Amino acid sequence: MNFIFSYFFFLKFINRFQGVILSSLIVLTLCFFLVSISNGSFSFSLISLFSLEESLNKVVLYEIRIPRVLLAGFVGASLGLSGASLQGLFRNPLADPGLIGVSAGAALGAALLIVLGSSLIPEFIFNTFALPIAAVSGAAVVITMLYFFTRGFGYQGITYMLLIGIAVNALASVGIGVLTFISSDSELRGLTFWTMGSFGGASWQIILPALFIISCSILWMIPAARKLDLLQLGEPEAYRLGIDVQRLKFKVIISSAITVGISVSLSGMIGFVGLVVPHLARLMGGVNHSYLLPTSAFLGASLMMIADLLSRLLISPAEVPVGLITSALGAPFFLWLIYRSRQI
Repeated sequence: MNFIFSYFFFLKFINRFQGVILSSLIVLTLCFFLVSISNGSFSFSLISLFSLEESLNKVVLYEIRIPRVLLAGFVGASLGLSGASLQGLFRNPLADPGLIGVSAGAALGAALLIVLGSSLIPEFIFNTFALPIAAVSGAAVVITMLYFFTRGFGYQGITYMLLIGIAVNALASVGIGVLTFISSDSELRGLTFWTMGSFGGASWQIILPALFIISCSILWMIPAARKLDLLQLGEPEAYRLGIDVQRLKFKVIISSAITVGISVSLSGMIGFVGLVVPHLARLMGGVNHSYLLPTSAFLGASLMMIADLLSRLLISPAEVPVGLITSALGAPFFLWLIYRSRQI
């Protein structure tokens, strides 16, 4: 019901063309979901998905494939929405959870827990809550630091923001390198596989709490779209128009930290999605955030499910880390974006 209410709420603030794009993306996301759960090392026909009789096929479909694809979709949605929200908050088109160090901060927090936390935290807490909380804390620290460092630089803040992102990524790399050096063989194996990004560890027990929290954060963030539009006029103008800018910043920072932190804690480092998806959404239909935020969420979900499908099919039955695929797709787009900005 919340999704239906939010959908019709946004139709009032977008034009007909944007409504067609958003509706088409919703249908396309559902199609990609069906295609993703039916293809892989084990393939099923779409007609037989709900009438499987063999026990092995049922286990693969309902216990492995569907949780994995759901996690991929929610991670893509959270990264796309976080990228669009952060770009609106900083009023900079290159703001991205990966480029500005948010994902690295979340990764360092999670890596600290993987290597050092198992001996300090009771196992029943460690398995369920500690890893997402550590990743969320790392993401929140980085986003808050970025905000306070760039708030005084005006429109030149993009340079300082990227420099801070480079520094945070470097520090996180050093920290993860040290943790890798001191980790045991089992911790090293898990940490290395995790840092390249993968949805292979998805299970209902792990993803259901995460999907609930991500959904709540997304639904909490999306209604702020109109306020982000007004923020593009500048903070003084937004204040004059009745926008509580401090509350808006708090909402964007907290929701981005929660969604990115939980996504990184469950899937590892996945780059460029938060940068590429909002720009693709703008190229498709416009810049107003009432259209941009939900479109970025569904487009991110679709692209991430495609990337996960490719990771399972390219060298089947082995897997390519999904973070490598998103980086391979996103890096050329980033270079094109820089070139296009220089031409303008």
